[in-house]
Parts: sequence; C-alpha cells; structure tokens
Amino acid sequence: MSARRKLLLATLLLAFVVVVVGAYVRLSDAGLGCPDWPLCYGQPLPGSHLGGDALGRAWKEMAHRYLAGTLGSLILLNWILALRAKRQRSLATGVVLLVLFQATLGMWTVTMLLKPAIVTAHLLGGMATLAALLWWNLGEGAHAPAEEARRLRGLAAAALVILVLQIALGGWVSANYAALACPDLPLCHGAVVPPMEFGPAFHVVRELGQTAVGDPLPREALTAIHWSHRLFALLVVLVVGWTALRALRIDALRRVGAAVAVFLLLQFALGVANVDFGLPLALAAAHNAGAALLLAALVVLNFFSFRGLRPTW
Repeated sequence: MSARRKLLLATLLLAFVVVVVGAYVRLSDAGLGCPDWPLCYGQPLPGSHLGGDALGRAWKEMAHRYLAGTLGSLILLNWILALRAKRQRSLATGVVLLVLFQATLGMWTVTMLLKPAIVTAHLLGGMATLAALLWWNLGEGAHAPAEEARRLRGLAAAALVILVLQIALGGWVSANYAALACPDLPLCHGAVVPPMEFGPAFHVVRELGQTAVGDPLPREALTAIHWSHRLFALLVVLVVGWTALRALRIDALRRVGAAVAVFLLLQFALGVANVDFGLPLALAAAHNAGAALLLAALVVLNFFSFRGLRPTW
C-alpha cells in the first residue's frame, strides 16, 4: 500500500473517531462546554479559572474541536495529493467542501446555542464525511469484476436511504433530549400509540426545549419524537435485514452482507439496551458508533453493487 493510500485510510479512521467523540461530547452535555468558537473562553485551551464540571466539559469540547481540526487538515492534504495524482479529483474536492460546511455547522452549534436543527445537521454532516471518505478509500483499491453484484443496486440504495433517514431521526431524538421520552419497552407509556403532538415535535426552526412560538416543548412532543424513531427502527430492520439476506446469496457480496447483518443486530440491541438501562453514557455513545458502522457497511455494499465488483480483501 502506497503512502498516499495509508494516509487516506488513516484519515478515514480518524473520521470515525471524530464522529464517536462528537457523540460523546453531545451526550455528556458538553456541547456548550466552551461558549465561544473557535477558542474556549477566549483561549486556545480551557483556563484554570474553570473548576469542577465546567472544566471537564470544556476539555471535552476542545478535544473534539482539535480532533476535528486535525481531520480537516488531513482531508486538505489528501485533496492536494489526489489532485497531483489525478485520481478521484471530483470526489476529493467534494469532501473538502463538505468538511468546510461541517466546520460551519460546528460553529453554529455553539453560537446558536444547540438549536436542534443545527445539531442534527452537524451529526448528519459527520456521517456524510465518514461515508464519503470510505467511498474515496474504496475507489483507490483494485477489485475484481463481478457483474452479479449489480443485481442488488436498487435494494442496497433503498436500504442506505432508509438508514440515513433513521440516523436523522436519531439525531433529532438526541438534539431534543428525547431518548427516554418512552421509558418502557416494547410499549410507550404503556400504550402502542401514546398521546403525542407531532406539530411542535417536528417543527424544524425553533430553540432547544421550545415550540416555534417560544412555549416549553410539551412531553407529548418529546414522546412523538422518540416514538417515531422507534417505529422507523422496525422499518430499518426489515429493509436492511432483507438487503443483508439478499447480499448473502450473492457470492461477491457475501462478506459485506454478513457485516451488514452483524452491525444491524448490534445496533438494534444497543437501542433496546439504552432504554432498558436508562441511557448510560457508554451505551448511548456506542449506539452512535453502531449507527456509523452500519452506515459504513451499507456504503461498502452500495460501492460494490453499483460498480459490479467484488472486494479483494
């Protein structure tokens, strides 16, 4: 493997770390650990004047910023190398533009005081960066032709779209602190369809914890957010599970299909465990990591099915 490909692979791995650490920062209520951007209380590192929990939250936030900054620098370097090598230049340029937009979302997350729409968009931007870097890495490899893999193109694409929608719903749950709005399983407040208010729940332009007119967000709205994510999870299991089974029947995609199936089961189990155990931080962060891994597996499946290839690794 060339030095350029090693650097690209290292960038992909760092992107996964940034996504997981970002989730940890958000879930540990450290998203506003530094109220300004890009500095922290006007300094490059949290000051000693902060004490106790405030200092810990500030360090978490700044650690994530420095990791994200390192990722952005590596992506820029990979872009320069791609231009020189004349390989995947359009994709490389797209990734650079994406990470610039992602940095802007990171700034807005702080300056707009954790608006749910911005926080959710920031999560999706991180996932999109991870997916694009993975596609970029796959495009650098030498793979064997396998026309039978093309049979799964439509289903693989549908599974990916449905998963992205579910990740967006999951981000909306997290951004609105609705992860425990339904504390029981498999029902929600003891009912299949509990009392819910969907209008304020999914009004995009509003402040955290408020309706569009500034009133406190009712419990029924939080229930609607959580219930929607939980219900859509069943659709994900059906569609992505069926996609994995179909992939297992195609020799060229068998290993990728197995990975999709494993990550799907893991992610479903983590979702159930988060409710059962009351959303412990480690499990909540693992649920975010599981979403990233399942997304990555479906990106790989789409890459090989659309290009009619089989992996050589």
